[in-house]
Amino acid sequence: MAEYILSCCSTADLSREHFEERDIRYICFHYELDGKQYPDDLGQSVPFDQFYKAMRNGAETRTSQINAEEYIEYFESFLKEGKDILHLSLSSGISGSYDSACMAQRKLSARYPERKLYIIDSLAASSGYGLLMDKLADLRDGGMNIDALKDWTEENKLNLHHWFFSTDLTFFVKGGRVSKASGFVGTLLNICPLLNVSNEGKLIPRFKIRGKNKVIREIVSKMEAFAEDRLDYSGKCYISQSATMDAATEVARLVEEKFPKLRGKVLINSIGTTIGSHTGPGTVALFFWGDKREN
Repeated sequence: MAEYILSCCSTADLSREHFEERDIRYICFHYELDGKQYPDDLGQSVPFDQFYKAMRNGAETRTSQINAEEYIEYFESFLKEGKDILHLSLSSGISGSYDSACMAQRKLSARYPERKLYIIDSLAASSGYGLLMDKLADLRDGGMNIDALKDWTEENKLNLHHWFFSTDLTFFVKGGRVSKASGFVGTLLNICPLLNVSNEGKLIPRFKIRGKNKVIREIVSKMEAFAEDRLDYSGKCYISQSATMDAATEVARLVEEKFPKLRGKVLINSIGTTIGSHTGPGTVALFFWGDKREN
């Protein structure tokens, strides 16, 4: 076992079993559902199907990031044991959690000058963030030390691609990412926006695709265009989805058909309650390794 801790946030949207199997530690964001606060604990407090059903029925959701004091308590539990830590935060392009983790790092570095506590902005989200963590676990298990792993992460994190679409504009309108007028017209015309995560870790709308079947084919075409080694891609591929398993399953089927050298089956996860509070139900996201992301 490595002499350092590999850590992230619950917003990496992997299952609890996956985190445990890969020996990846995580700290939970928080969210509110109709005024009641819960930890974003991978669907343990509120199962994902119940969460998205509540959203469809009009439940109000709010999220809150991890503050510096929470990070201090979390990191210190490992530092007291004499462990160094490599922690990746949710993208700074969509959350301030990276800044909070850095504040905690500065305070703890004075208390534990002999320990290494590295904070990296993943510039990633959801199971793309999870796919990055899974790769780091592979490298750690292969014997890479914490300093080499830190450098590898900074050099390669932008090779991770995130493409996603939504079949329901309700929560894009509610969150202010789409105007009410555009949302009304988009719903009328069955528009499914196709977005990705930029090299600054921000969510960027790229295309307006008419119809679910067409956007499913289009998201797979983005993997064909950008995946490492193109159709000879031999890495892992993850999908995350929010109460739209049928669409996610179809994307996975097409990916497995197009990329015969894929490493294992496509892994489908649930979009967690923090990110799902903003996307709402009806979202499918596709993650893979490819060319370095550029605007």
